[in-house]
Amino acid sequence: MDTLTPSIQDYLKHIFALTENKQSATTNALAERLNVAPASVTGMVQKLAALEQPLVIYRKHQGVTLTPAGQRAALEVIRHHRLLESWLVHSLGYTWDEVHEEACRLEHVISEDLEARIAVALGNPSRDPHGDPIPDADLVMPGDETLPLSSLRPGQRATVSRVNNDEDSNFLRHMTNLGLTPGAQLTVVDYSPFDNNLMVQVSGMPPVVLGLAVTYKVFVELLPD
Repeated sequence: MDTLTPSIQDYLKHIFALTENKQSATTNALAERLNVAPASVTGMVQKLAALEQPLVIYRKHQGVTLTPAGQRAALEVIRHHRLLESWLVHSLGYTWDEVHEEACRLEHVISEDLEARIAVALGNPSRDPHGDPIPDADLVMPGDETLPLSSLRPGQRATVSRVNNDEDSNFLRHMTNLGLTPGAQLTVVDYSPFDNNLMVQVSGMPPVVLGLAVTYKVFVELLPD
């Protein structure tokens, strides 16, 4: 990864995020995530596909996928990012809504030695403060069998595992106010089939009605009945 520019690393990281479910990333979707023009995305992915060791596979009108080399490079920068977020929260007193931008700046410059030392100091965590899985030292992503909160129905109990919107600090602060942070336990009290709203009670807090804008982004592990 030492020879890859921060810009290339960002491309690979976002392609990985868009293709985690075995789909290809469109140039328009990448342009939106990277805040650049679609034409610029096309130029970059063509460049990455033409390298001696290609990092992506690009097919016009079909989108972009990572090669094995590209996926490994993406997982390395993702490991850096999520370990840094964990370190900033657990060692430097940052809150989970403050760490994303800091980690984005640092992920491109830390050495592999510093990465390893951070991991050891934190006890080799498998998840970051938002609950996202951290690739291990061999760049293998841990399995994730969590369910979106939106799929639960009345009577089901669960533990919040991750919140899938770490770039939006306002959203994370809202989740803090609702108590919907990793490790929190909740019970689904009611469900409205007309608008898919859930009434949820987080332990120690009053029930609250949540729409899909929240329940699609909160992932949970079911508790036994």
